This record gives sequence, structure tokens and C-alpha cells, in this order.
Amino acid sequence: MPFTFKPCTIQGLVEIEPKIFGDSRGYFLETYSEKDFFAAGYTMKFVQDNQSKSSKGVVRGLHFQKKHPQGKLVRCLDGLVYDVAVDLRNKSPTFGQFHGVYLDSEKQNMFYVPPGFAHGFMVLSDTAVFTYKCTEFYHPEDEGSILWNDSSVNIPWHTIAPGIAPQLSEKDTKSPAFTKDQTYFSLNGVWEGSL
Repeated sequence: MPFTFKPCTIQGLVEIEPKIFGDSRGYFLETYSEKDFFAAGYTMKFVQDNQSKSSKGVVRGLHFQKKHPQGKLVRCLDGLVYDVAVDLRNKSPTFGQFHGVYLDSEKQNMFYVPPGFAHGFMVLSDTAVFTYKCTEFYHPEDEGSILWNDSSVNIPWHTIAPGIAPQLSEKDTKSPAFTKDQTYFSLNGVWEGSL
């Protein structure tokens, strides 16, 4: 199998390492194979691909969609980012906790963030090109977010990126704080942030 799947400490999150075939001419790798993902138990269907380019210190997140939650398979095509998922599934034992992964274009590793999480990243290289495969379409009217540096989530951005000044959009600086009293997701009463 051309992929190694490494489940993370928070249920549902997985880091994926592809097999890279390289020689003096360059390299080749598979970045996704439905056959291999399905064989490993990851049967999500992707409907949209996104790509962004950002400069050092840019923080994008922490974002989610409320009624149309997205699963995201993310990777850094060029550069290095610290990628974060925050568990917003109310019935989860890790509700409100985060897991972070360094996504490095040299390793070509990927991170799958299923529906039910807020997602974001910080650029640690001079620039980074970042791509997402999504299980749901983007619905701008359905966007939600939590504050990137919320103290109760406690992502240690300052130790991950010492000396790098965070750059955020005006919208992300105004995101609300995380609260355990809120239900973050609702899909017509069918899925209420449960596992």
C-alpha cells in the first residue's frame, strides 16, 4: 500500500504518509487513492478541492461549517505549516481539545480532519501552498469559527513559531471564544456533534 495511516490521539483524526519514489530525476507519489483509503477504513467521498498560498506567520482558522460540516484531507504542497484540528463534537470525550501536525512538503504528509472539528493552520516557512480535499461543498452562509488563540483551547502558537508574528484576517481576529455550553453543529437534528 502506498500510504501509512497513523491515527492520532483524538478519535477520527489521522496523519497519512505517502510512499515517495525518488531518484536523481525527481520524485513521484500518489496523493490519494480511493481504493487504498477505503481498504484502510477511510470511506469518505470528496466533492471539492481548494488551494491557498500564504506568507510566513499567516494563520487561517479556526473554521468550520455548522449545518454542512466538512471533512478535510489537507497537505502542504510547498513549504511548512503547523496544522490544527479542534474537537467540537459535544459528546466526544475530547470535546474542546486540539491536535496539531506539522505538514511538510518535503515529507508530503497529509492530515485528515473529519466533520465535527474546527480547522486552521499557521505558516512557518517563507511561503506555503496548501491544499484541501473536502467532503462537503463550501457554504459561505454556514461558516462558523472559534478564536485562533482561545485560552481554553490553549494551542501553543508562541512555542510552535517563536519570533514569527501572526497575521490574521480581520474576520478571524473577531471570532468568538470556545465555550463548552454551545452546540457547534446541527444537521437537521440528525447529527448533533456526536462521534
